[in-house]
Amino acid sequence: MPGADRGVLPEPARSIAAGYAVAGDALELGALLWDGACLPGAPIRIPLAMLNRHGLVAGATGTGKTKTLQLVAEQLSAAGVPVFLADVKGDVSGIAAPGVPGGKTEGRARQVGQEWRPEGFPCAFYALGGIGPGIPLRATVTSFGPVLLSKVLQLNRTQEQSLGLIFHYADAKGLELVDLKDLRAVVAFLVSDTGKSELREIGGLSTSTAGVILRAVTVFEQQGAGDFFGEPEFDTAEFLRRAPDGRGIVSVLELAAVQDKPQLFSTFLMWLLADLFHDLPEVGDLDRPKLVFFFDEAHLLFDGASKAFLESITQTVRLIRSKGVGIFFVTQTPSDVPADVLAQLGNRVQHALRAFTPDDAKALRATVKTFPNSPYDLEELLTGLGIGEAVVTVLSENGAPTPVAAVRLRAPRSLMGPYPAAALDAEVRASPLYGRYAQAVDRESAYEKLSAAGRPEEERPEGERPEGERPVEERPVETRTRAKSEKDDASLVEQVVSSGMFRSLARSVGTQLGREISRSLFGTARRRR
Repeated sequence: MPGADRGVLPEPARSIAAGYAVAGDALELGALLWDGACLPGAPIRIPLAMLNRHGLVAGATGTGKTKTLQLVAEQLSAAGVPVFLADVKGDVSGIAAPGVPGGKTEGRARQVGQEWRPEGFPCAFYALGGIGPGIPLRATVTSFGPVLLSKVLQLNRTQEQSLGLIFHYADAKGLELVDLKDLRAVVAFLVSDTGKSELREIGGLSTSTAGVILRAVTVFEQQGAGDFFGEPEFDTAEFLRRAPDGRGIVSVLELAAVQDKPQLFSTFLMWLLADLFHDLPEVGDLDRPKLVFFFDEAHLLFDGASKAFLESITQTVRLIRSKGVGIFFVTQTPSDVPADVLAQLGNRVQHALRAFTPDDAKALRATVKTFPNSPYDLEELLTGLGIGEAVVTVLSENGAPTPVAAVRLRAPRSLMGPYPAAALDAEVRASPLYGRYAQAVDRESAYEKLSAAGRPEEERPEGERPEGERPVEERPVETRTRAKSEKDDASLVEQVVSSGMFRSLARSVGTQLGREISRSLFGTARRRR
């Protein structure tokens, strides 16, 4: 029925289409599918004001989830809303370039009544720790916090609490944990005879547990994770930028080079969200979000998560809405997302599921139960959807769920494939942020303070004293490029453990610099911009 309009739609297609009528600004998803026909006169939309009510994009591999993200991100950008996308496979970067006309693209556009034209969108490309193409994203260990770091290190609850004590001690003593080497230095000191007494007043730390943490940190660093922690630390406010023409900038985090570190990149995405949550003011309900954040491979975040960790995620999702941020979790089935989080996701785009195994069939039945009652046979529909088709329910302008609709989605206007490597590299280097974040720096922090404390007085350069023993005006403020040898790292534990001077340093640092860092959800540190 290619020429159908809403006035002649059959029932119940007419009732479904009426549920997606929007008076204000909206994103166009596609056209209603009913009884085997695509009805371009029955458009399926998401009200722009409802995008901060969060959502879920799910479906089996190869069913079109990535193109759905691209379609939604394009329209958000055009509406002036910045977007964050994690590009796990390297095929989202094409959003920066115009699409290629002809073929399947124009055929899809005709089917759904779309006026298609090629268009690229303003993008900023990032890479974790500078691994891969993009502006480097780094976080300091202090800011990342003990809860998220425990998730990455796969520590149990007791070890997580012990790591929290270590952070508490470092915060109070002004021992800044900029990179993993700083953390190793502090743990090594606290398991020494000299350092054990330092934690007695805040609960103590068993030597065996500290040893487990020290080994976990060392292995983690040997696996190449050290690049992700350090300075300059990324300011997540950069994600809220708009282009000079008013379009929202699409921030694309390139993760193809770190696909083998899923626990790390999924937890790092959570740090970005937690940091935004800490910094953004309350704004209530807006006519459009300040940012929409797509959390790809979401199941990795929840796998093996502790109860406390899940509670923190739930609280973040619940509260960040009032700060103007919408979150879309991207995964294969709704069952990948805990029920308390799933209950807060008002917008759902479910691509096809497969039922090749008993586990697949079980996941299919569980998915059907998460949808409202519908005139469709959802179990049959979900296994029969084609690529670029989905079952949708969203929140209407008055906040009520819309009827369940089967949809043939629109075609993205940008390139459906990777952005050419040379063009991406040129885009990165031309960014005004590249000079700010490209070069890693290593200023004086816990490692340097402990190393200085571990050297006998006669071995220090003339006039050198630990920073905490010097007047504030004499302490160095400049940063310097990292240039430490592996030999220095290996000898650090021996230096610190043999030190009799550290008590003086700790007292001095505690008096002159020590001011407890304020930590919030996930134990992440609040920072003044």
